[in-house]
Amino acid sequence: MAIRSDQSFFFVGASSGQPGIQALLFDNATGGLSMCGSYASIVNPSFLLAHPNGRWLYAVSETGKESHGTPGEVWALKFERDPFSIEVINHRSSGGDWPCHLQFDGAHTCLVTTNYGSGSAAIYPLQSDGSLAGMTDLVQHQGRGSNTARQEGPHAHSSIFTPQDRFVIVADLGIDQLVIYEFDQVLFKMKPHSSVSTRPGAGPRHFALHSNEKSLYVANELDSTVTLYDLDPANGVLLERQTLSTIPGGSPENIVADIHLSASGERLYVSNRGHNSIAVFDVQSDGSLTLVSTRDCGGNWPRNFALAPGEQFMLVANQYSNKVCVLPILQGAAALGSPIAQTPATGVSCIRFVPAHE
Repeated sequence: MAIRSDQSFFFVGASSGQPGIQALLFDNATGGLSMCGSYASIVNPSFLLAHPNGRWLYAVSETGKESHGTPGEVWALKFERDPFSIEVINHRSSGGDWPCHLQFDGAHTCLVTTNYGSGSAAIYPLQSDGSLAGMTDLVQHQGRGSNTARQEGPHAHSSIFTPQDRFVIVADLGIDQLVIYEFDQVLFKMKPHSSVSTRPGAGPRHFALHSNEKSLYVANELDSTVTLYDLDPANGVLLERQTLSTIPGGSPENIVADIHLSASGERLYVSNRGHNSIAVFDVQSDGSLTLVSTRDCGGNWPRNFALAPGEQFMLVANQYSNKVCVLPILQGAAALGSPIAQTPATGVSCIRFVPAHE
């Protein structure tokens, strides 16, 4: 299938079902979807990360020793778009159970994976052929939180690098902490720097960093909130400034999942699982948030979503209804429209657009 200039290429990852990874084309003008191919040899590739060179893809294998008989893994793959093909470069142990997130440093010379089941984070340098070098560091969190069902131990959920890669911040849902590490850009190691405690039972999950490099937004899974922190990137300091609910009062049981900023930095989006919606916030000039509206996500359990190139559409990974839905992005309080397209994807958990070739 030839790829047109008005189409974007993206991957879908799944936490269950086969095939685990699907490659699709998105029509930037109409929002239409078409299938390119798939890859089924990785168990539970629940989170994907595409390299800016447009040729390499990285995936977790979200498994655990007790649940699957083997600890988690991180996979490196290379692919071609037209005609579509994909093959393994190599794979490594994630150093723990249930890896659920991957993050490049700013220079794209290494990546960090967070192991939810074990409450740890590991670093892997990237080789010139895209392969994962051996693990250079593994940090292990300790403790527990106030929610006995979900916070019986540490559960590292995601990481983010601060500007100039001076620090790595790891969100740990299990201990209600944002753990800050100094990052050694030569040895690819993390040195404990400090930590910030969230409100008890918040369960910090994912980050979004504003282009002003000073406003850091955290999606809190367990209490359905989003928190704004003022970031001092030179000294690795976070100060909480604002926390808002992502769901209306009186809503049924809900847990938050994904968070993304628009390219302009003027809107912030957070997905709600249970309420099955996308909370839309206006971002003020000082970084503070104002709720615009909470819109239907087009399906059940929006674990992940992505803003399509050009930001006319949002693609939502509705995990329990096994489909990717395309929602128009609208101005004003309308914020998001009803689905205009969808495609089946069993257990869909991640959507990752791929940059054009370098």
